[in-house]
This record gives sequence, C-alpha cells and structure tokens, in this order.
Amino acid sequence: MKEQKRATWASRSTFILAAIGSAVGLGNAWRFPGLVAKHGGGAFILAYILAMLVIGIPLLMMEISVGRKTRQGAPGALRAMNKKLEPIGWAATANAFVIAVYYAVVFAWVIMMAIFSYKFAGITGVADANTQAKGIWANLIQTTGTTSGYEIISSPVVLCLFIAWGFIYFCIRNGAQSVGKVVKYTVFAPVVCLVIMAIKGFTMPNVGAAMSTLFVPDWHAFGDATLWIDAVGQVFYSLSVMMAIMFAYGSFLDEKSNIAVDTMIIAFSDFFISMLSAIVLYTTMYGVGMTTSDMSASGISTAFIIYPTAIVNLSSNGVVNALFGFVFYFCLCTLAIDSAFSIIEGVSTAVSDKFLLDRKKTTIIACIIAGIASIWFTTGAGLAWLDIVDNWCNSYSLVLVGVMESIGVAWFFKLKKVWEEVNRNTKKFRMPKWWFYASIKFIAPLVLAAFFVWNIVDLFLNKGGIYGNADGYSIASNVIGGWLIMALVFASGFFVKLIVKRKKKKGFVEPDPKWDDIH
Repeated sequence: MKEQKRATWASRSTFILAAIGSAVGLGNAWRFPGLVAKHGGGAFILAYILAMLVIGIPLLMMEISVGRKTRQGAPGALRAMNKKLEPIGWAATANAFVIAVYYAVVFAWVIMMAIFSYKFAGITGVADANTQAKGIWANLIQTTGTTSGYEIISSPVVLCLFIAWGFIYFCIRNGAQSVGKVVKYTVFAPVVCLVIMAIKGFTMPNVGAAMSTLFVPDWHAFGDATLWIDAVGQVFYSLSVMMAIMFAYGSFLDEKSNIAVDTMIIAFSDFFISMLSAIVLYTTMYGVGMTTSDMSASGISTAFIIYPTAIVNLSSNGVVNALFGFVFYFCLCTLAIDSAFSIIEGVSTAVSDKFLLDRKKTTIIACIIAGIASIWFTTGAGLAWLDIVDNWCNSYSLVLVGVMESIGVAWFFKLKKVWEEVNRNTKKFRMPKWWFYASIKFIAPLVLAAFFVWNIVDLFLNKGGIYGNADGYSIASNVIGGWLIMALVFASGFFVKLIVKRKKKKGFVEPDPKWDDIH
C-alpha cells in the first residue's frame, strides 16, 4: 500500500488551538490548584514557571520541530534521527495508549457528573448536604475501593464511557481536518466557563484571603525538594511532551510554520488556563468557608469529592447550585475531550505511519481496542486499578521515556540540526542556542533521571515497595498494574520489530526515513 498524502492543519491558529487543547486537560483544572495548595501558594507558581521555561518549553519545541521535519509520528521521527532511537518512540506511544485507556474512564466520570448535576438541587439546604454531596460520585461509580470485585455494577459509568469513546472517535475520525474543526469550540468553551465561574467567585466572601493564599509565596516552601519535583512533574505532564502527541501534531504542520513563537504561545496559554482554574477553585471554596486544608493534591478527590461540597454551599437556591455544578463539569468535559483524542491521535499516527495503513481505519481499531480495555476500570475494583496504573504510567514510564528521549536526541544526533529546525522560520524571536542546548542536553535528562530515582527510592523506602500499601493494595496488583505494564511499554519496540520481520516475508517494505534525505 502506498503512503497517503499527509494531511496538514488548515491554518496556524488551528494548530495552536489543537496543541493548546492537548496540553490543557483535567490536570490543569484540578491537579494544578491542589499542588498550589500543597506547596505554599505562590511558591509553587514560581517553581512551575521556572520549570516550564527551563525544561517544558525546550522539550515541546524539540518534539514539534522533529515531527514537522520528518513528517512522522514519534517512532518514525526518532528513527529518522537514528535507527536506534525508534524503540523510545514506541515506548512513548505504548505508554500513551495505556493512559488513553484509563483517561477515557475519568472522562466518562466527568460526563456522568455533568448529567447528574441536577442532584445538587435536591440536597441544597438539607442537614447532611455536605455528606450527600461528597457521596454523589461514589454512589454512581459503585467502587469497592480495593483491587477486588470485578463485576460491572454501575451502568451509568459504562453508558458514559460509551459516550466518551464516541466523542473521541468523532473528533479525530479524519485526523487533522476533523481535529481542526472541533478545537475551535472545545478550546474556547472551557475558558468561557472558567471566566464565568471566576466572576462568580470574585463576588463571594473571603475573596481577599483566597487571592492572598493563592499568589503570596510561602518562602520556606522553596527549601522543600518535593516542591520542585511536583513542579517539574506538573509541567512535564501538562504540556503533553513524551507522549507521542506533539510529534504527530508537528507532522501535520506547514513548512512555513513558526515553531519558536507558536510553542511559547502554547505553553503560556496552558499556564494561563491553569491559573484561571486555580482562581475558580480558590474563590469558590473560600467563598463557602472552606480553605486550602480542605483541598487535595489528588485531582480526582478535589473534583469529585471536595468540590461538590462547595457547590451545594454556593447559595440557598438549589437550582442555581445545580446550574453552577453543570457548568463546572461541562467545563471539565471540554478540557478532557481534547486531551483524550490527542492521545489516540498520537497512537494512530505512529502505527499508520509505520505500517502504511489507512489512518481512519487505524483510528477506529485503536478506539475499539482501547474502549474494550477501558471497561476493566468500570468494575467495582476499577478505581483502585486506575490509581495503580496511573501512578506507574506517569511516575515511572513517562519520566523514563523523557530521560531516554532527551538523551537520544541530544547525544545520539546532532542537536544543532533540531535547534535550526526550531528557528527555521522565526524572525523576531529565536530560541537561544544556549537555552535549548542546556535544557535538552543536560538539565532535562539530569532532572528527569533524578525525578525517576526519587520515585523509586520513595516507593521502596517510604511505601515498603508497594504503592497504595496504606489503601490495601497488594503486591500482586502492583506487579500486574505497575511493573508488568511498564515492562510491556518498554518492550513494545521489540514486538513491533517482530511484526515487521514477519510482514517483510510477505513483501512489506519498511519505511526508513532519514533526516538528511527529507526536504
């Protein structure tokens, strides 16, 4: 089968919106504010900005520029630089696929809460309103809270999961063309919702205390190593780097695109929406008498357990509270959809490029396989398994991919070529060579390697080698949901090599892009 003509973004603004949509996700809306509360308000904000400038932006530029130059997904793009780097691209792709499987379930929970937001009206003003509000989500998902209990006991979750995958496929069915049409609405919708909720928040009591807690740094927090680890981690996850996404999005770029400038726009837009989300959560929670002590670094806990308490205390009018609840969860839906479909787009692009497959059919198959796998997380044990798999994908696999990718590009290829690609069409702003080199070649691999080692040490020294030990998670669940999946992620390149070897016997010609041959 001949390689198809590659689709391109309809315009520069379409690409920027798509990249912003991918970068801006549920982590901006709930994890970022929780980390701000955990690490002394403005102290975390400053650490985040520094991490974004030093590590996040250079890595984002690197992936987008390599994708544009090679016109390939992550594995093919890295292969074009050095054949030995291709397995790193497959590890990024495989890890992204696993993330897509459980992220769709979280997306389904958000859809479900938006649908059932009318329940907030019925419990406003009752004696145990706070308790009932916290129980809405738990009663809907019907989890055992452990890794036992594999019956599907919540039909609303399954139904909403089906809806979630329907949305995901619809948005990427035609690749860059359909994504471009969708992001015009899904990127601006959450911003509008957040602005509305922020305005409401500024009319509530204690807004001064909320803003002071949010923006004024606790200077003592800068001496805490976990502040910097969490800041780097949040930047890393938030900008969608090392997940095969930005290679794919970059591969659809026009040759005349200005990557240096566009990346800055994407990164700071992502940060702006994170801050807007923090303002909404802080003003709302302080306005109803809650404080940062009521917030959690766990995004799921904040969004589904803690924030519903704030919603039912907004006013004495149940209808108003239910409407506010709907706006909040609808906002989360629009944040989740862009990130969800961008992950699948990164996966389908990598596979279709490698095996010269029809992109639409590849997307359908990817959605079906991921959709079937995601049903596992709708069982009674689903929440616990999701927690375990998420921890390994983000704290170990994703970070290790980052270490390998930055080392591979910087030390097994001529980094100058990538830097020149970043600055190819820029005039007013050029990415400084010292900034780009220092980040990709030294800071990123060293910091991410330290991050990975820290997580391993913390696992064995502080958690007895079992993640979720305090929650009753077993060694077996850690082995299956953690170590085994991680092993499969990094063995994915080997599996692809075996498939290619078998297909070659039937006449398949493996694509072999080379950086210097691409014009």
